[in-house]
Amino acid sequence: MSNKRDYYEVLGVNRGASKDEIKKSYRNLARQYHPDVSREEDAEDKFKEINEAYEILSDPERKSTYDRFGHAGLSSSGSGFSGFGFGRDPFEIFEEVFGSFAFGGSRRARKGPRRGADLRYDLTMEFEEAVFGKEKEIEISRHETCSKCNGEAVEPGTKPIRCPDCNGTGEVRRQSGFFVSIITCSRCGGNGQIITSPCKECSGRGKTVQSKKLNVKIPAGVDDGTQIRLGGEGEGGTRGGPPGNLYVVVHVRPHSYFRRVGDTIHLELMINIAQASLGDEIEVPTLYGPEKRTISTGTQTGDTITLRGMGVPRLRRDGTTAGRGDQVVTIQVHTPMNLSKTQRDLMVEFGKTLDKEVIPQREKSFFDKVKDVLGV
Repeated sequence: MSNKRDYYEVLGVNRGASKDEIKKSYRNLARQYHPDVSREEDAEDKFKEINEAYEILSDPERKSTYDRFGHAGLSSSGSGFSGFGFGRDPFEIFEEVFGSFAFGGSRRARKGPRRGADLRYDLTMEFEEAVFGKEKEIEISRHETCSKCNGEAVEPGTKPIRCPDCNGTGEVRRQSGFFVSIITCSRCGGNGQIITSPCKECSGRGKTVQSKKLNVKIPAGVDDGTQIRLGGEGEGGTRGGPPGNLYVVVHVRPHSYFRRVGDTIHLELMINIAQASLGDEIEVPTLYGPEKRTISTGTQTGDTITLRGMGVPRLRRDGTTAGRGDQVVTIQVHTPMNLSKTQRDLMVEFGKTLDKEVIPQREKSFFDKVKDVLGV
């Protein structure tokens, strides 16, 4: 019979615990008993036990096997956890959960390729440019491989020397009883090499700041806050890693009289009292040129005219467009001021023909509006 403690007991959770509860308990216990932190004599054994329990219970398949058959089921399934031995380095599991820089330092030197950082560029556009799209030239500054040392960070003709502290591995092993931990070499920073003659062009960084001009195609229909991704135009990678991306964030200047809501253009249009009373044919400004429309007799302030297809192109996720929105024109009837004598005399005569009784208007109820719609 196995002398191992129950894995749920090790992590202090019940058998119905969720994946998040298991992980939360593991994080608390792993921090408490990490050999670099805990002063308890058996911290190493507990840390190992905690990681073994988490490795099983965080894996759905092995957790299911353990729930059905216990430790015996794991021993016979080739899981790597039979007997007292531990299948994986507990620090590797710890690093997967907490990241590379838990407790202030990386456990292992990161010598592999690293992706470059992403960059952001804020681009301000005119209202019409955002509606119709435009190709814009931008200039960015980014770190690129030094042309003098080709990214080696040393003066041409020289070479870095092997770090004497880690013998070029970038790692230092620390023994504590039977348990061995591996930390990044503090002298070389995990590179395994020490630069004695840094490149004068890049000051030993292997990269220099360069400016580059790019032509960015802004699709029709972009709105304020739209992000356009340019793959591979960010910072350069290191150790052969791919470059990052450049994200162009669009900012649209407001128009003097057009207002945009989604793919709809809104416009307030002023007409005089005669046009409103008698009706008229007018030219309505649109982004596509003036459009002739008829003002109906008896038009009131707040009445609207909808111009189909005169709005903003509908932008799809793939950068193409599908149709256009509408333009909604809201009428404002202008009350004349500073009338000439002739105008005033005419208005007086006109006023004599109108009913002067002031009649309060009642706000229509919901049911009144329903009746209007239904025509009942």
